[in-house]
Amino acid sequence: MFNTIKNALKTPDVRKRVLYTLLLIVIFRLGCFISVPTVNTVALNGVGTNNLSDMINMITGGAFSRLSIFAMSITPYITASIVIQLLGMIIPSLEKLTKEGGEEGRNKINRYTKILTIFLSFVEGLGLYLSYRGYGVFIGAFAESGFERFLTATIVVMSFMAGTALLMWLGEQITNKGIGNGISMLIFVGIVAGLPRAVITIKDLLFTGTFSTTNLIIALGIIIGAIILVSGVVFVQQAERRVQVQYSKKVVGRKMVGAQNTHIPLKLAMAGVMPIIFASSFMTFPAMIMQLVNPNIVDQTGFWNVIYKLSIATSTFSITTSSGVEKLHVGYSIANAVIYLLLIVGFTFFYTYATFNPAEVSSNIKKNGGFIPGIRAGKPTTQYLSSIISKLTLFGGFFLAIIAILPMMMRFTEINQLAFGGTSILIVVGVALETVQQLESQLVMRHYKGFLE
Repeated sequence: MFNTIKNALKTPDVRKRVLYTLLLIVIFRLGCFISVPTVNTVALNGVGTNNLSDMINMITGGAFSRLSIFAMSITPYITASIVIQLLGMIIPSLEKLTKEGGEEGRNKINRYTKILTIFLSFVEGLGLYLSYRGYGVFIGAFAESGFERFLTATIVVMSFMAGTALLMWLGEQITNKGIGNGISMLIFVGIVAGLPRAVITIKDLLFTGTFSTTNLIIALGIIIGAIILVSGVVFVQQAERRVQVQYSKKVVGRKMVGAQNTHIPLKLAMAGVMPIIFASSFMTFPAMIMQLVNPNIVDQTGFWNVIYKLSIATSTFSITTSSGVEKLHVGYSIANAVIYLLLIVGFTFFYTYATFNPAEVSSNIKKNGGFIPGIRAGKPTTQYLSSIISKLTLFGGFFLAIIAILPMMMRFTEINQLAFGGTSILIVVGVALETVQQLESQLVMRHYKGFLE
């Protein structure tokens, strides 16, 4: 990996992409410290936190706790992408644009996603304003003049929307002109920004106050668990099934091209970290909207309170209420873990088949005079590839889900407050591997280009 980075910095084009990506990341981190206008920082510091806000704050790199312009992070865009992709499976015109529209179709889908992102950011920003207005966080929110109250609300909501739009643009620029997937990179940076605090928490467990054997065991457990998680994620992300393909002799121009043997590399986790990001956003979105619209939902009972508890059970067994700490029933946590697992597996299948089409691959093999040894060309090849993809995706999806859920069993320890959770590690390691692989592909491409020239 270090050799790849060293070689990348020596190559002018790749170095330019890396520096461009770093510049946009710096802009993102600076924006995390710029609060929206009219925020009263004294009142904001007095607002309590709960597990949902802590989880959102971890993903946003601390932007949520500061009510910065990036407080909503890139989650509205992720939600919009999920909605558009799901609608593409239901609405024939969208499905046609996705499969047959080519470059123009992709541009239209991208435009629809951006429009829906702006709408969702407006709804979320308005809910965020209404939620924090009751704490006296926004100066002018309770002014005597109705116009002043309206102007305050407009400025705050528009600032949140502008921050989301800017993040969407930054992610797009990183994808097109930088290194790695822009959306994943922004989430990666937000999580990594919380690692220093996690390291300090481990240090405090060991060296603050009198020595405790329990704290030592907890700290060692956190470190060893993180190492095992990282190793497992790297193994699964790098594992692949190679399907042998043989091409027969054929005439190209006046030459006879000999038979070739090659293979199709099928990744065990072809979808990467996107299912984790999608599932996390899908789980937290209902609770986030409910809490923004009704801040007192924690203290209430009923159907919506059950949905809220199911959504926030990912982070801990307990939630903070106005009257103290309320312990969640174990059933909520079990139900949440099952839903989270099914979502990760489902999104893994969805994203894998969205990026890999067995019928298209089979058709391309047949057109080029190739075949898989022991499998007839055409429909049998499609069925064979579909069978392999289904098995690989099922294993990969369950592995990702189990890694994400296992740390939930350690909720009674200080590990709750760390950024060493399974979901965080999956995202961080997955994005890091994808970025290094893209760096390698950029280097290989330029190496062959220079060789041919």
